[in-house]
Amino acid sequence: MTTSNFFAVDLGATSGRTILGSICDGTLTQRELTRFPNHIIRTGGHFFWDIYALYHEIIRGLKLVAEEGIKLTSIGIDTWGVDFVCIGKDGGLLRNPYSYRDPHTQGAMEEYFKLIPKERVYEKTGIQFMNFNSLFQLSAMHSHGDSALEAACKILFIPDALTYMLTGEAVCEYTILSTSQTLDPRTRRIDPELIGAIGLKEEQFGRYVNPGDTVGTLSTEVQQQTRLGPVPVVAVAGHDTASAVAAVPAQDEHFAYLSCGTWSLLGIETREAIINGKSFSYNFTNEGGIEGTTRFLKNICGMWLLERCRQEWTDAPADVNTVNREAMEAEPFRSFINPDDPRFANPTSMVQAIQGYCRETGQPVPEDYRQMARCIFESLALRYRQVTGYLRELAPFPIERLHVIGGGSLNPYLMQMTASSLQMPVLTGPVEGTAIGNIMLQAKAAGLVSDIFQMRNIIAQSIEMKTYLPQDATEWNQAYKRYTDTTTTT
Repeated sequence: MTTSNFFAVDLGATSGRTILGSICDGTLTQRELTRFPNHIIRTGGHFFWDIYALYHEIIRGLKLVAEEGIKLTSIGIDTWGVDFVCIGKDGGLLRNPYSYRDPHTQGAMEEYFKLIPKERVYEKTGIQFMNFNSLFQLSAMHSHGDSALEAACKILFIPDALTYMLTGEAVCEYTILSTSQTLDPRTRRIDPELIGAIGLKEEQFGRYVNPGDTVGTLSTEVQQQTRLGPVPVVAVAGHDTASAVAAVPAQDEHFAYLSCGTWSLLGIETREAIINGKSFSYNFTNEGGIEGTTRFLKNICGMWLLERCRQEWTDAPADVNTVNREAMEAEPFRSFINPDDPRFANPTSMVQAIQGYCRETGQPVPEDYRQMARCIFESLALRYRQVTGYLRELAPFPIERLHVIGGGSLNPYLMQMTASSLQMPVLTGPVEGTAIGNIMLQAKAAGLVSDIFQMRNIIAQSIEMKTYLPQDATEWNQAYKRYTDTTTTT
């Protein structure tokens, strides 16, 4: 039996890892090679990503593969969306990229809408309005006379920039481009009017590639560093959520998915973009998927709320599973927050932000980590119900179940709350959905699978799933009414 080995780089907004995925006789196995933090660097009044540190970690993982004598079939990289790197005329990176949490985009949407109206931007792109979308980052940089943007010959999104550092090839992968609010989903190209309004041209971005396309091979320099040969680098679904959705082990289209991590991304998979007045009013997004699909979804603030609180708590257990369990000792349905309130985007103190929200809305204020964690979990479950209700209004098919992927699926209390809140079965797994989707798209590029159905069949046979069924309908219905009375944002 022949084993094919794939090297997956999966970078999130707080941490990253490299994974070795192997397929033998129709079964997928995976092994984490390295795990490392992804720090936001604060300096000069801005927040940056350390792209060189991320590159170093990729090289470190590749060196481990070489030391073990493993023959790689290919390499693939997925990351979070919207952020990008500016490349100069000499081919060098001009500066570490801004983080989407940088405050320089405050007010950028409103300023851009003076150039092109909001309704026209949505009609062109079908993308959810968030002030950190690439279009508004670029607009802010243009307005501020940013020196890196002014000198940029190429603008590469994060996975494409790392691929460039490995291969020297400048590309623009479809799924990561679709997060930028510069892509027309009908033409699958950058809209010239949207970027032209801020002085940019389509040729300043890399050549277009789709998930499963081979970009190039490791450069001579990287081969020397890693002691590997000219291993192909494949454009997987560069946006981590697109790779994660590719790994959903669904048997038909009648499902919604929730990628539950730092962000919660809740949506459906469709053949065509859904762009109409209702999707505009609900602020839904149409992002690229694999094999011509569209990920129609809404971004919801996720475990970022808990992660930030844990950094502040001095009396809470270090183990997150213990925190999750002890949260269930707190009084249920005591207080709720809207997870997507702007105050929770990047506050100085998340604890104080949550307490302030509850105080301002006339609710009991969470005083300890148990009450606060329970407030977060219940609020997320109720927000999922609200957004699923919007999806049901817009979906071209009935939604019968929710597939949850990502690290949040390991929290059994949140998963049970979600099933009870939605009054719908919740199926969890795979936990490492993003890495698995990354690996399976490399497998498709290698000819091991022919389509998404074969991919998902292998995944379903290779993982263990758990099902949560609804409970306590009356209590959750009452809680949802209180939640909608307390919060107003769509």
